[in-house]
Amino acid sequence: METTLVLLKPDCVQRRLVGEIIHRFERKGLNIIAMKMLRVSPELSKEHYAEHVAKPFYKNLEEFITSAPIVAMAVEGLEAIRVVREMLGATNGLKAAPGTIRGDFSSSRQMNLVHASDSPESAARELKLYFHDNELCRYTPTLVGSFRAGDET
Repeated sequence: METTLVLLKPDCVQRRLVGEIIHRFERKGLNIIAMKMLRVSPELSKEHYAEHVAKPFYKNLEEFITSAPIVAMAVEGLEAIRVVREMLGATNGLKAAPGTIRGDFSSSRQMNLVHASDSPESAARELKLYFHDNELCRYTPTLVGSFRAGDET
């Protein structure tokens, strides 16, 4: 099992797509083990996007991510990091394949609705920015036998 961070960004919240995107993750058999709505502060933005702070586009990125509430989620499942990123599609919505979240709902590089961790190391770092360990509610759905074989863990 892997756990990854997913952020439903301000454009996702503003466009009222939160339920649609959560629905897609749940239909895939992923568990949402923590979720909260919050406003990203400039300080949290700098921590989250630390590798981009010195880049020319960072100012616009910070303005965007702090402009409205986001929904932060800890998502768990088999190969969750890869699975979630494939579900999102290419970063640029104009290049994302139809059927992916960005391919179906985004037409922008920056306003691309969703962020997801890109590696186990990033997931561990990013999850700690948004959730305390005691906020993660791991569980096994009663339908798990319909999602995967008993020896898949």
